[in-house]
Amino acid sequence: MTDLIDTLASIVPGSALDAARARRPAARTHAEASYQSLLLPAEPGDVSIAERFAVAAYVTGLHRAEATHPHYAAGLAQHGGTALVKAVALAVVETLAEGPKGHFPPGPLNAEDTPAPTFALSAPVAAALGKRLEAAFAHAHFLVFHPRDAAADRFRPLAEAGWTTDAIVTLSQLVSFLAFQIRVVAGLRVLAATP
Repeated sequence: MTDLIDTLASIVPGSALDAARARRPAARTHAEASYQSLLLPAEPGDVSIAERFAVAAYVTGLHRAEATHPHYAAGLAQHGGTALVKAVALAVVETLAEGPKGHFPPGPLNAEDTPAPTFALSAPVAAALGKRLEAAFAHAHFLVFHPRDAAADRFRPLAEAGWTTDAIVTLSQLVSFLAFQIRVVAGLRVLAATP
C-alpha cells in the first residue's frame, strides 16, 4: 500500500524516520486508509471526489500547509478541473485568517475570548464555487478558525445548500483528518531536518 504521509514528508525507505513509523504499523495503516476513504472512496456517495479535493485544497490552503497543499491542488485539478482550482485558490486568498479564535462557554477561559474571523467570498468566487461548495467552505473555515464556537445551528446553511446529514459528517471528518495529516507531515519534516 502507498503511504501518502511518507510521500508528503519525503520519508526515504530504510531511513530512521521510516523505521520510527514502522514501529506504529496500525497508525500508519489507518492514516492511509482514512485518506483513501475520505478522498478517494470507491463509492463517493453524497460528496463527489471533486468536492472532496476542493475542500482539501481549501483547508490545506487555510493552514498554509506547504508540504500538503500541492498534493490536494493537483488532485483537485485532476478531479475538478482548472477553473475550480482557480476558484479555490481565490477563496483561500479571500478568507485567510489567523486562529483559532472565538468564545469559550461561560467560565474562567472567557478571558481568552477573541473575535472569530468572518467568512466572506466575493460574488465572482462564490458563483464559481456554487452554493454547495460555498457552504462547505464556510463550514470548513469555521472548523479551522473558530471551532470553540461550535453549535448545532452551524449545520443549517449546509443543509440549505443541499448537504445531507451523511455528507455533513463526511465533510467534518475530512476537515478533521486534514488537520491531523498536516500536523503529522509537518512534524516528520522537522524531524527529518533535525540532525
